[in-house]
Amino acid sequence: MKGFLQIHDPLKPKGHVVGIDLGTTNSLVAAVIQGKPTCVAADEGDALLLPSVVHYASNGGVIVGRRAVELLPRFPTDTIKSVKRFMGKSLGDVETKKLGAYKFLEGSGVVRFQVAGGQPVTPIEVSGEILRTLKRRAESAFAGKVEQAVITVPAYFDDAQRQATKDAGRLAGLEVLRLLNEPTAAALAYGLDKGVQGTFAVYDLGGGTFDISILELVDGVFQVKAVGGDSALGGDDFDRAIVQQALTAFGITAPSPSQIALLLQLARAAKERLTELTETTLELDGQTLRISREAFEGWIDALLQKTGAAVRRALKDSGHTAADVKGVVLVGGSTRVPAVRRFVEALFGKPPLADIDPDQVVALGAAIQADLLTNAERQDEVLLLDVIPLSLGLETMGGIAEKVIPRNSAIPIAQAQVFTTFQDAQTGMDIHVVQGERELVKDCRSLARFRLSGIPPMPAGMGRVQVTFSIDADGILSVKAKEQTTGVEQAITVKPTHGLSDEEIEQMLLDSIDHAEEDIDQRLLVEQQVEATRVLIDAKKQLGENGDLLSADERKRFELGVSALEELSKTTSDHAALKNAIHELDEQAKPFVERIMNRAIAKAAVGHSIQSF
Repeated sequence: MKGFLQIHDPLKPKGHVVGIDLGTTNSLVAAVIQGKPTCVAADEGDALLLPSVVHYASNGGVIVGRRAVELLPRFPTDTIKSVKRFMGKSLGDVETKKLGAYKFLEGSGVVRFQVAGGQPVTPIEVSGEILRTLKRRAESAFAGKVEQAVITVPAYFDDAQRQATKDAGRLAGLEVLRLLNEPTAAALAYGLDKGVQGTFAVYDLGGGTFDISILELVDGVFQVKAVGGDSALGGDDFDRAIVQQALTAFGITAPSPSQIALLLQLARAAKERLTELTETTLELDGQTLRISREAFEGWIDALLQKTGAAVRRALKDSGHTAADVKGVVLVGGSTRVPAVRRFVEALFGKPPLADIDPDQVVALGAAIQADLLTNAERQDEVLLLDVIPLSLGLETMGGIAEKVIPRNSAIPIAQAQVFTTFQDAQTGMDIHVVQGERELVKDCRSLARFRLSGIPPMPAGMGRVQVTFSIDADGILSVKAKEQTTGVEQAITVKPTHGLSDEEIEQMLLDSIDHAEEDIDQRLLVEQQVEATRVLIDAKKQLGENGDLLSADERKRFELGVSALEELSKTTSDHAALKNAIHELDEQAKPFVERIMNRAIAKAAVGHSIQSF
């Protein structure tokens, strides 16, 4: 009705509320169900982990998760992994182009991937696909809408990276209630707010980022005292260390994109095997590299030492020593590596806490925070005081970076500082907002620029401009400049120069609504086409290896079924028809599969007595 405004109540849940761990390697969604934080199955079957991999098909379809992983070696430039490392980054940022065999749209400050289908995509759009998939899985589990979420980010994410994450949430159709630092989420999951007192450390080593946080828990106040880390250091670097050794061992000097993509997958699998084994092998094109756990640990030692330097710096910033720390919480799949656990124990002089699955702990904490924000009965349970990871300030004459809010300041926060005019009759002042710890602007990250005009002409030093920096609970910065004589002011909410504009976000949201039905149909068709390809490859392989188990008539009928499915997958636009055809071939293959299994069992039993089984 015209003339009335709807009051927005942030505490009133819109549908179900979830916590999301948007990870470099895997992502999860969780919710508080009957008072208990629980991860929701986020992929096919009962799997909780959704691989953070997105494939863009030539027909315009998008595939997220395990199936995208399977397509990565064949389509390395059209399948985006570890997109979290690109969030808030420009093409000029260090190492951006070393993170995969991608094609980039040149001539743009924003990272845009050239993928199949023609339209370039940004990291925000790729992350939006992952978040949309998690949202859809949660809605399926709840049989209801999911419209609000707490999304976790590395504590060391800068403003551009945080804003990019928030934009990805909006693109996925989610109201982002809070961006929660991953270590803080982990501490919540461990229940460190439940009457525990003292100093704790959270050592978070994921696929693409490393964070260390020092937290103090006193009388229900949950305060992050210091953070540190590296937003471009993680398990992916462990994988690349193995790949580098493999390339040298195999004499490959100019690897193709497909070789790199396949080697990265093989390296990750080898790394994971070395968690349990003392030795494993990596095989490529008939060549074998034998890898011992000891050798692998030597290759990654320099990376571990980098995390150690960050830990010592964070302890110093917090005013604590390792001996003061009551417990160390491990977060991230990379903390499963035995060398990492030994390194952490040596750093702190005590075994780390690992009661909760390190892959799930962040999502569980995010779910708890989401419940705290939307459940009126829990509002006073715990007070979270987070901190900013890097100092924020502005440029003064000579290119000096003047810090307005120092790093490790608790948020939300507002700080003001007065600056004077530099020249006689100066009527304007350029405000250049920067982030970083260096003394010169050229060594810091530029966040935003705006101009305050309307300053009355006065002698140099007489015009006084108050600049106020305000940071909200998500770590998003707003800056206001006010000339104190006239009261003229100018304000800006700092948006990343490498994110999407409001107009772009709005248009994408409108497009997603306008084309929702056809997008779903296209997605379902692509999923079935991928499944048909998998079934056909397996069917042809088994015909080649075990075709003698079929009679001539059986083989002919089976080959006709394979040919029919192959033809249909190329010609149909009906995903339901293709799904039925796959099911029919599966049913037809059941007797054949049973004979193959019997042959395998019989082969394995040769030379063994019944007592040996």
